[in-house]
Amino acid sequence: MSEDQPRSDDRLEEEADDEQTVPDGSEATGTTADGAEAERADRGAERESPMNQDLPDTTDPSAGTTADPTAVESAGADPTTAGSTDVDRGNGPDVDLDDVVLDDGDSKGLFDDLLSGEPIFENKEVLRPSYTPHELPHRTEQINQMATILVSALRGETPSNILIYGKTGTGKTASAKFVSQELESTSQKYDVPCEVEYINCEVTDTQYRVLAQLANKFIEKNHALIDGRLDHLRNLRREVTEEPARLGDTDYDSLAAVEDRIEELETDREEMETVPMTGWPTDRVYSTFFDAVDYHERVVVIMLDEIDKLVEKSGDDTLYNLSRMNSELDNSRISIMGISNDLKFTDFLDPRVKSSLGEEEIVFPPYDANQLRDILQHRSDVAFKADALTDDVIPLCAAFAAQEHGDARRALDLLRTAGELAERSQADTVEEAHVRQAQDKIELDRVVEVVRTLPTQSKIVLFSIILLEKNGVHNVNTGEVFNIYKRLCEEIDADILTQRRVTDLISELDMLGIVNAVVVSKGRYGRTKEISLSVPIDETEAVLLSDSRLGDIEEAQPFVQARFDN
Repeated sequence: MSEDQPRSDDRLEEEADDEQTVPDGSEATGTTADGAEAERADRGAERESPMNQDLPDTTDPSAGTTADPTAVESAGADPTTAGSTDVDRGNGPDVDLDDVVLDDGDSKGLFDDLLSGEPIFENKEVLRPSYTPHELPHRTEQINQMATILVSALRGETPSNILIYGKTGTGKTASAKFVSQELESTSQKYDVPCEVEYINCEVTDTQYRVLAQLANKFIEKNHALIDGRLDHLRNLRREVTEEPARLGDTDYDSLAAVEDRIEELETDREEMETVPMTGWPTDRVYSTFFDAVDYHERVVVIMLDEIDKLVEKSGDDTLYNLSRMNSELDNSRISIMGISNDLKFTDFLDPRVKSSLGEEEIVFPPYDANQLRDILQHRSDVAFKADALTDDVIPLCAAFAAQEHGDARRALDLLRTAGELAERSQADTVEEAHVRQAQDKIELDRVVEVVRTLPTQSKIVLFSIILLEKNGVHNVNTGEVFNIYKRLCEEIDADILTQRRVTDLISELDMLGIVNAVVVSKGRYGRTKEISLSVPIDETEAVLLSDSRLGDIEEAQPFVQARFDN
């Protein structure tokens, strides 16, 4: 075995040398890394044709592909193109790479067609309720009232508390934010510590959450203040170490005093613990907020938007505590600015809270059509590109919004939605038809949202009315609704309320504008409510059936006996 082995190795080396040279003596590249794929294809061809296994391979240097010379000759092909013969014999698909590579320049993706049109908007955010404009038409009087009250904050005094009333979309929040921004910018100009904190009580609706959010905001500001002072003192420490005479320009009499102050600030920073959103006793949260706001001298205006929602959810404890804080604070002063859509919410407040809170009251009246037109024109100049609106768009949006209590927010939503619809249809301009489409879309969206958030019992009552109307019963009375309601509750195994409670639910649906309930007299037979739907039947039914609890009702609709109206 030891004698045969070297001869075997020599023979392998000779075969390897033969494979690495072509018949004309030039070097091959077929076994290099660039030709590895072609070599594997050749080996597959050799396995299929045993006759070719003892023949030397021919390599096309230009193509980097090893091919069988006999196959080339039999095909009558030029040896320089031998690399394609393996494909022809079925060893791989005959595919032109140019056919495989996609031409990215000509292909169009999902959004290409949508982006191909010219945009109509210049800055759509200007039409959103969250935007605070630099100018508020027809609110100069209310803005000046607020400024007159809050100017005392710039003198380091405590401003009176303010309550702002007005219906939705009358500019209350926008005006208050505008005045707040002016107040803070002016305080920086005159180097007076004055801050405004905004809280939406529709979201932050409990005493714990309000106090925790305020505490964390002031803790964050205190951290920034402390960090700035620490940077200054550490730089001073380094300078005094190098040049002791530098202390003469400061309020510190020694390097040790600087060190003590640094240590004191570091301790203050560590002790300011952020309040978690749940878990602490309310008195601890209040104490943390009190310490945070009183850490250094400043005047704070706390703006509570939708303040009636806070009182409705958690009573007037929050307002009582905030309004009484000034008697305990040493360095800071607090003023409250409440914003409400409900003019009567103070009727539910404790008399002491009401007297201290409502020191100044400002009422925002609804806009009329001409005022809404001015507001829309002012915003559209910034929101849209030049000549993007036809002449009748803004007057129509203003007219629609004026019908609904002069709601500027509704007018802005209408104009923005009309622009979006025009842009989606790749129209060059926003026209009257787009405004009418937007009006229908917004109304439907409002109905869908209101119906979707109804309690289950109200949904069953509403579905009962829909069933009656779909079966030809118009001007439905309360008794008919209650009979269908009972059957539906039995079908889905829900609790059955009394007829009096169902009547109350119908009244609530009436207040929401979903149904129209009118009390009519039947003479000696007494009075009853005649009920009719005020919303589209099909869309409303679809929203109700999307509720998992009511999902089976469609398959178990109770028998409805239509009556004939004489």
